[in-house]
This record gives sequence, C-alpha cells and structure tokens, in this order.
Amino acid sequence: MPDPMPDPIRPKPGIMDIALYQGGAAHLPGQAEALKLSSNENPFGPSERAREAFARAVHSLHRYPSTDHAALRAAIGEVHGLDPARIVCGAGSDEVIGLLCHAYAGPGDAVLFTEHGFLMYRIYAQAAGATPVSVPERARRIDVDAILAACTGATRLVFIANPSNPTGTMIDAGEVARLAEGLPERAILVLDGAYADYVAGFDGGAALATTRPNVFMTRTFSKIYGLGGLRIGWGYGPRAIVDVLNRIRGPFNLSTAQLATAEAAVRDQDHVAWCRTENARLRGWLSASLAESGVPSDPSQANFILARFADPAEAEACDAHLKAQGLIVRRVGGYGLPDCLRITIGDEASCRRVAHAVAQFKGSSAGGQR
Repeated sequence: MPDPMPDPIRPKPGIMDIALYQGGAAHLPGQAEALKLSSNENPFGPSERAREAFARAVHSLHRYPSTDHAALRAAIGEVHGLDPARIVCGAGSDEVIGLLCHAYAGPGDAVLFTEHGFLMYRIYAQAAGATPVSVPERARRIDVDAILAACTGATRLVFIANPSNPTGTMIDAGEVARLAEGLPERAILVLDGAYADYVAGFDGGAALATTRPNVFMTRTFSKIYGLGGLRIGWGYGPRAIVDVLNRIRGPFNLSTAQLATAEAAVRDQDHVAWCRTENARLRGWLSASLAESGVPSDPSQANFILARFADPAEAEACDAHLKAQGLIVRRVGGYGLPDCLRITIGDEASCRRVAHAVAQFKGSSAGGQR
C-alpha cells in the first residue's frame, strides 16, 4: 500500500492572513500622460550630483558592492553629525523596519503602531509571527497616552512616523521623549523619519536615539532626495541594536549604484534645502486653495496633504473626478481614512491642476483663479 500523500506545502501560520500592500496607482486606463500624485515622490527628482554618481556607477557593475557600506555611513554621519558606527543601511527604510521586526518580535510578542500608521508596520509584524496592535489616534494625531495605555509586558516594538503618513501631522520632541520614557523595559521605540527632511531644523529623533538605549530612528532617500526608484534607507540608534540588525541583513543588500548615488545625494544639502523650501511654499498654497473650495486639511509637515471630505462617498466621487482629469491621488481607506484623499505636493503646475480640478468638483473656480 503506497504511503499517503503529504499535506500541501504551506507557509508559516499567519502568513496567508497578511493583506497585500497596495502602493499608489501609477497609471490610468486610456490615459498615457496621467499625473501621478499618489506616492509622495519628489517632483524635482534627485540632485545633479546624485544623477552623475549613478551614471558613473555603470563602469563598476561587474564588481560586488561593499558589505559594510562604510563610505555611505561616513557621509550620513558627517552631514547629520552622527556616529557612523551606529548607522545601518537598507533597501529603503522598509527593510530596516522589517529587520527590526524579525530581530525583536515573534510569536507571543506585540508590535504597536497607531491606527493611521504606515501599513508595513502591520505586515512586518505579522511576517515575524508577532501580534500587531493598532492604537487609536486623536483627531488624526499620535496620542502618546493611548500608546502607553496599550503597552503590556508583551510589547517589543512601538512604531510611530513623525511627521506621520498619511496625515502629515507631528508631535513635539517632549511628547516623543515622554513616550520613550514610559515604554515597558523590553520595548523599543522606532521613530520613522521618512518625512523628517521636510521639517526645517528637525533631527527626526536622532538626539533621542543617541541618548536612550530604547530608541531607534529610520530614514529614507526615497522622499526629499528623489531616489525612490533606487530603494535606499538607513537606521540609527544604539550600537547594540545596529549590531543585531547587521547580523541578519543580507551582506550585499545595497548595490554599488545605490551606495554611490546615495552618498552623492546626502552630500548635496543645497538641493535638499531647495526642495524643502519649494515643498513648503507649494504645500501652503495648495492647502489654502483646497480650503477655499471647501476641502479642509490638517496642517501638514510632509510633502503631501490629507484632503478631508464630508463622507467616503464624496471622497470617492472626487477621486473619480480627478481621474477623469488625468490626476492620480491616493485613496486612504486602507489607513482607516475612507473620507480622505492624500495628495502629493507636485511642482507648481501640478498643484494648480489639482486645485482647479477639486474646485470644479466642489462647484467653485476659486482654486484655479489664485
């Protein structure tokens, strides 16, 4: 009698419970020249120095990249005044977030994040076998008291983005420090600084990550540096945590082209400052224009606006109207905000197109006449 057929090959428990991440749409059916404002990309792109470094990298594509990322870590440390030995690099800050979950959370552990937080916090927690815990916000702002109340002895990681995505709101340094101070002994506070570069004079939490053993900061080259297509990020914090992450990351997780381009980009702070200034100017203009059309938004500190509508039906109808005009923005129902649309700050022409289209939808031409 033949042996019985084995069970079907199966992934670990919980993997099939993970909802697939849906990025911002990039195309519209039948429209070859649609304007993408759905992924918080820098409309001005990378600096000229970064472009030149990427072009030069073609001559060394046959060589393996360094495994220690020493030159890039040194450049980041020099620009931000940080110890390069406390920096770890990854394929976007997403990879660093994933490494933290795999290293510090597993079955029986809890990973906390706020209700409108980055969707990858939940996904990486589930992939590690940990329990994801969503904590309520207060009027689309991080609520430190709610986070502390949700912590238990099982809490291992607490993720907050500051500025937050998709809301664009921030909490101040005192609140962040209070959160770090109040966490359980075995928990790490992870400060996701993907949009920190858009806030003038803000260190993204680096000072706290320097002085506290339970605070870690992540940053990215995908936003203000305009390198989303290359996937480069980094983390900074206690040496003990960096040592752990280096033990489980892939030795060649960043290519030669990524490393060289990121190094050139971080050294060109004039370009960063210009992008920050332009973003702030256009963000203020677009926010005011949308408000005149009856579409409010919270004060944003990032490179997008969270436009609020009367209800989910109105948000959906406005999204359909924008698509008909060749404009792609982000529906954020998956973030618990079905009555909102997240709109990336584009260049001036793009902002004017959006303002005019929303004004049309709301029955007013005010947004296009400023």
